[in-house]
Amino acid sequence: MDRIEKIGNSLIQHGQFNNRIYLLKFDQRDLAYLPNQLNELAHTNNYTKIIAKIPESAQPIFLMLGYTPEAHIPDFFDGNEDAFFMVKYFGPTRSIIPDNSLSALAYILNIPRSKSFQTLPEEFTLEETKLHHASEMAAVYRQVFKTYPFPIIDVSYLEETMIEGKVMYFGIWDKGKLVGISSAELDITNRNAEMTDFAVLPEYRGQKLASFLLQNMEEKMKDLKFKTLYTIARLNSPGMSKTFINLGYHYSGLLKNNTNISGQIESMNVFYKRI
Repeated sequence: MDRIEKIGNSLIQHGQFNNRIYLLKFDQRDLAYLPNQLNELAHTNNYTKIIAKIPESAQPIFLMLGYTPEAHIPDFFDGNEDAFFMVKYFGPTRSIIPDNSLSALAYILNIPRSKSFQTLPEEFTLEETKLHHASEMAAVYRQVFKTYPFPIIDVSYLEETMIEGKVMYFGIWDKGKLVGISSAELDITNRNAEMTDFAVLPEYRGQKLASFLLQNMEEKMKDLKFKTLYTIARLNSPGMSKTFINLGYHYSGLLKNNTNISGQIESMNVFYKRI
């Protein structure tokens, strides 16, 4: 897996697994030197992409150094400042996306939203997961994803993120069997959360379980007084994108060839919602 470490006060993920650098959390104190250090790290390791999630106040410096925006989330930082996903490519092919994938995205964004509301069938139970669920959570993730950008198939990783309060996980059970999972990755300081890590066992798909998980997480985030929710969803998984669209999320950009998931590097749609 790629490493997660600090440069100055900022947090990055980098490695050959995703063949990129991802600036996860930017600290304004690092602005004078961080963009150049990211460039040097990319050249040293022959990475083909840098992606940086930054506040709008830092965008001019990144633009000066050849970065371009691929997505944008309004009011991301405590409801007061926008976020930009700025990227820089190294190599001729990393930024190329097949036309058929873009045609599918255009179709999804132009069909009417489904406004029907349904309740979770009685045979299912939905609740926040606990530490003792970590082993069965990892087993579901291993079954659903051939590869994933973060080590969610690792029991110790799941336990660590729950203990530290960085991530809240939610599950759906069918007669005691865990059949679906999702998570909310929390930025408590800035009152935003990434709605992510959705996994439903193959035999339970088509029952809108991801939608029920998302609705439940939204209610929890409202209770916690969060302001902005977002997700980074696979371009090649139109059903997941449609789930977010149907629940009022707004499309705000496409991260090209960004993430190693399900066995290959895939492009990712960004959606957001104010709550």
